[in-house]
Amino acid sequence: MSKPAEFIQPPNTLRLKVGGAGFGGIDAAAIARAEAALKDLSSQFGDWLNDEVSKLEAARAEIKATGATEANLIQLYMRAHDLKGLGATYEFPIVTRISASLCKLIDDKARMHAPLFLIDAHIDAIKAMVRDNIKTDAHPVGRVLVMELEAKTGEHLAGL
Repeated sequence: MSKPAEFIQPPNTLRLKVGGAGFGGIDAAAIARAEAALKDLSSQFGDWLNDEVSKLEAARAEIKATGATEANLIQLYMRAHDLKGLGATYEFPIVTRISASLCKLIDDKARMHAPLFLIDAHIDAIKAMVRDNIKTDAHPVGRVLVMELEAKTGEHLAGL
């Protein structure tokens, strides 16, 4: 004779982590404190963004000084990838978009084939957006510039 089956229901620890029985248990006060802290830090965003742009520029300078090696282009990619993630956080979503285009241009498969003039165009565009305080593609110059960079990147990658 076989033994009857026993069902074991594991505890739902995810429910406890998100605030109990419903999703309404998230602490609105904690969210408000986090938003206030971010607002307090926002006065430093400009300095932090300029630091990131300086790192990108230094990576480009290294390529110009020693040539476009795999290692140099990886460093440039890392700097562009950082800006891709931080641009919107620092209230410059257009920098995120241009950096994303630059990342596509120098991603793994295309890295050694990326034309330096197009890399330069991306970096110069990022610097111009920050310098001229152009934050979004709602700005007519920003819109045209980012669309052209994305189009040229797409054309280049399609030709590989």
